[in-house]
Amino acid sequence: MLKSFAKAARPEKEEVKARVRQAQELLAANQMKIKEAKLPVMVMFEGWNAAGKGSAIARVIKDMDPRFFEVATMDAVPTPDEKRRPFLSRYLKEIPEEGKFKFFDTCWMEEVTDGLYTGELTPEMYEKRIDSINTTERQLTDNGYLVMKFFFHISKKEQKERLDVLQSSKDTAWRVKEEDLWENRHYDECLDLYDKFLKDTNRSNAPWYIIDAKDLNWATLQVLEFLNKGIETAMKNRGVAAPILQNIFPLKKMPLLSEISLADKTVDEETYKKELKELQGRLSELHNVIYRKKIPVVIAYEGWDAAGKGGNIRRITGALDPRGYIVHPIASPEPHEKARFYLWRFWTRLPKTGHIAIFDRTWYGRVMVERLEGFCSENDWQRAYNEINEFEKELTDEGTVIIKFWVQIDSETQLQRFTDRQNTPEKQWKITEEDWRNREKWDQYEGAVNEMLQKTSTAFAPWHVLESVDKRYARLKALRIVVETLEKAVKEKE
Repeated sequence: MLKSFAKAARPEKEEVKARVRQAQELLAANQMKIKEAKLPVMVMFEGWNAAGKGSAIARVIKDMDPRFFEVATMDAVPTPDEKRRPFLSRYLKEIPEEGKFKFFDTCWMEEVTDGLYTGELTPEMYEKRIDSINTTERQLTDNGYLVMKFFFHISKKEQKERLDVLQSSKDTAWRVKEEDLWENRHYDECLDLYDKFLKDTNRSNAPWYIIDAKDLNWATLQVLEFLNKGIETAMKNRGVAAPILQNIFPLKKMPLLSEISLADKTVDEETYKKELKELQGRLSELHNVIYRKKIPVVIAYEGWDAAGKGGNIRRITGALDPRGYIVHPIASPEPHEKARFYLWRFWTRLPKTGHIAIFDRTWYGRVMVERLEGFCSENDWQRAYNEINEFEKELTDEGTVIIKFWVQIDSETQLQRFTDRQNTPEKQWKITEEDWRNREKWDQYEGAVNEMLQKTSTAFAPWHVLESVDKRYARLKALRIVVETLEKAVKEKE
C-alpha cells in the first residue's frame, strides 16, 4: 500500500484553506447527525513519527462540540498491569459510546509492528494479532460502529528534515525521542513492516486511508473529506443487516435439555461434606499454582432462575483467596454499557493473569433474554453466536481458561423453589415479578438455550451442564470440573 501509494494532485494553497474550512463546518454538522443517529465513530491516526498526526487531530476537532468526542493517546508499550490482560483489552476499553467520536493518536498498530520488529512477537504471534484485529474491527462495524483508519505518510528525507528542525531549538528538541531517530535511520525496514501491516489489516469494512502528510493543511483536508464521506456512507448503511457468518470453530455435541436426566443425580449429606472438603482443599492449592504460573481463569454461570447458581458460586469462592478472584453479578446493562458494543462490558471485567473472574450471568444474555425480550434485533442475536465464539477463542488464545456452566432444573422444581421463596419472608427478596414472567416463557427459553448450547459449545470453551435438582450434587460436580480443568491447564503450562 505505502510502496504503491500515488499522491493525489494537491490544490493551490488558498483552495486548500477554503476547503478545510468547509470540511470543518461540515464535520461539526455531521457530529450532530451522528449524535441523533446514535452512531459511534472510532478514528485511528497512525503514521511516521513527526508526520504531524497530533497537529492534524487538533485541526480536525477544531469546530466539534467537545462534549461528544474524546482523544485517546495510546502508548506503544503496555503497562505491567496491561500486559497481564488480553492484548486487545486496553484498546477496547476506550471504544466510544453511541453518538460520540473517539480519536486515537495511535492505536493497536504501533504495539504490533514494534513487537514484530524487536522480536517480542514471533511471526506466529503476529499472525494471531492480525486475526484478532481484523475480527475485532469486523465485530465493531457489524455492531454499528464506523471505523476510520488514517496512515500519515512522509518520505525519509522529509522526516529527517522535520526532526532536524525540532532538534535545532531548545524549546522543541525535547519532542524528538531516540525512537524517532531510530525509525528514520531504519526507514526502509520500517516501510516494509508498516506496508505489511496495512495490507494485512485493510478490509472493506475498515479500510486504510493513506494520507500525503508533507503539508499539514493538505493532510488535514484529506482526513476531513475522507471522514465526512465515511460518515455519509455510514448514515446510509444504518439499519442494514450485517451478514451472519458461518461457524468455523470445532463444536462439541451437546444434548438437548429435555434429554438430560435429572433423576438419581443426588448425593447424601455425609458424602457431600467429605467431598466438598476435599475438592475445596484441592482448589485452594490450585489457586496458588495458577497465580504463580500466571494463568487467568474465567468461570461463567448461566441457568434457570432458582437453579442454585449463587450457592454453587459460593462453594467455588469458599476455596479461593479473596485477593485473587472477583464475582461479577451481571444484570441489565447500565446506560453507558448499553451505548457501546455489547461485549465491551465483559472485556472491561476480564481477569489479570493468575486471577479468577466468576460471572453470574454472562455475554450469553445476548442470545437468551435480549433475544426473547426484543432488546436486540434478530440479526443481532443471530450474529452473536459467532461473535461470542470469536471472543472466547481470543481469550483462550491469550492463555485464559474458560469454564462454562449451565445450571439445569425442571419446571416443577423451579415452581417449588419460587413458591418457597414467595412464602418465606427472609427469602422474598430473591423472587420478583420478572421471575414469574420469565417462567411463563419456559418453552421459548428452553429453545433458545438449546440453540445456544449447540452453537457455542466449542472445543476450546465447552459447556458443562450441572444437574441441580439436588443442589449438593451440582456443587460437587462444578468443583470437580473446575479442579480437573485447572489441573489440566497447569500441566499444559509446565
